[in-house]
Amino acid sequence: MTKRDKNELVFVPLGGVGEIGMNFALYGFGPAGDREWIVVDCGVTFPGPELPGADLVLPDTRFIENERPKLKAIIVTHAHEDHYGALLDLWPKLRVPVWATPFTAGLLEAKRQSERGAPDIPVSIYRAGDRISVGSFEIEAIAVTHSIPEPMSLVIRTPSGTVIHTGDWKIDDAPAIGPKTDGERFQAVGDEGVLALICDSTNAMRDGESPSEQAVNASLKTLIEQAEGRVAITTFSSNVGRIRSIAEAARDAGRQVLVLGRSLKRVIEVATELGYLDGLPEFLEEEDFGYIPRENVVILCTGSQGESRAALAKLSRDEMRHVSLSRGDTVIYSSRVIPGNEKPILETKNALIEMGVRIIEDDDALVHVSGHPRRSELKQMYKWVRPRISVPVHGEAAHLVAHASLASIAGVPEVAQPRNGDMLRLAPGAAEIIDQVPFGRVYKDGKLIGDDEQVGIRDRRKLSFTGHVAVNVVLDSKLNPIGEPDLVAVGVPESDGRGEFLEDLMLDAAIGAIDGIPRSRRKDLELVREAVRRAVRAAARDIWGKKPVTTVFVTRG
Repeated sequence: MTKRDKNELVFVPLGGVGEIGMNFALYGFGPAGDREWIVVDCGVTFPGPELPGADLVLPDTRFIENERPKLKAIIVTHAHEDHYGALLDLWPKLRVPVWATPFTAGLLEAKRQSERGAPDIPVSIYRAGDRISVGSFEIEAIAVTHSIPEPMSLVIRTPSGTVIHTGDWKIDDAPAIGPKTDGERFQAVGDEGVLALICDSTNAMRDGESPSEQAVNASLKTLIEQAEGRVAITTFSSNVGRIRSIAEAARDAGRQVLVLGRSLKRVIEVATELGYLDGLPEFLEEEDFGYIPRENVVILCTGSQGESRAALAKLSRDEMRHVSLSRGDTVIYSSRVIPGNEKPILETKNALIEMGVRIIEDDDALVHVSGHPRRSELKQMYKWVRPRISVPVHGEAAHLVAHASLASIAGVPEVAQPRNGDMLRLAPGAAEIIDQVPFGRVYKDGKLIGDDEQVGIRDRRKLSFTGHVAVNVVLDSKLNPIGEPDLVAVGVPESDGRGEFLEDLMLDAAIGAIDGIPRSRRKDLELVREAVRRAVRAAARDIWGKKPVTTVFVTRG
């Protein structure tokens, strides 16, 4: 069999399949062991309280790092963090050409300038309709609608067939900015023949179609006009269409817009340079706040997910120098709740309610629409494309299974359901999972990146539950203790409930452990160390019911 006969087209997700976020997809072409590769998207997800100290969660890219000589390019579909947010941290390990739209490239550069030591990534610009040739792959960009400028679907052509990677998309006949989803081009590609559709599953459990951004604009205008005091609106920073809708609604209601939050200002700067906010009144600065009547201002701010350092949370705590909210004002959440953020969002809302602020969210009025396709929109995509294989991605298990069922009902001959780490062969032959590659998560903690053990998260998690005790024991030349051991406890209860200090009780246990070791055996310092460690932990357990992380140092004078 010749090398050409052994060529395979494979799809390997390292993130974003079985979860929402951290999208990282690989396409490989060629014989096993000698494939050419491209990466589509390079995203992050965000840590919850179970990952103390972690700043970002990144995909584990060991597999493609080992294949780097055959890696041809990274193509980014759009500038949401879960699709491009890992580039600055992972590109130094991959060092291949990056392709991005003008808006994505602009945000990446703005982010790079704000992060000391970030790499200067050479980025090539592509636009809708462009074709990129890298190795055995030819990639065509098709414009779609999403909640950010310049989202793209990618038509990936190979000698073994054509794959469409939709990225994030929806059908909106009245988007706030940018073109509509290019149904005609999808249909034309479908006429050519499509091997596989790798498609967004986020809203596969929701019937019907998403409302348009224009409808949100009209709803926001009505709410702003009806509000008596100040209006603060929080939304995702990257949603330039929503920013424009808010600015237009405020203008039409006779109000001016004040922007709070670094990420919003960064997005607005890039969007303004590219012309997406042309024709709008200038935004106010914070220093202007005191000169504007309450009924004439709309505050556009970060903090829709309850971030403690974001502008809305600071407003709820009255911590901003120039800007404040008061009784009778209105806060509109023009966003959805990302799973895991319910508690901090509720904390911010409760603080605002205590101030006498009125809260309006999606259940109360049309203040947000998703950027992802519901079931009717998915069905339309399948009518356009008519793929032989459906591969649901970008979703948790429930979303993926619902999408798979819809694809089967839509008449797709084969439906494959890989998960992160699966190597799915798309051609030749029937779709089949043929291997599994290393995958998982690594964490950015300050300036360092590693797994939970390498960056200390595993031990930090233990410390968050049980605290830490450090004991220092010094023995003289005759192996007798020099004074009492030094003991310091952090994150441990102060007393035992009867008034005795827990540190004193643990210290007594340490002294007892040393005294219980015959002097002739104390020359084994490791034996002394372990005996003291066990005694201290046992004393804490008997009194407290928990065993703190305990570190013991033993030295000879």
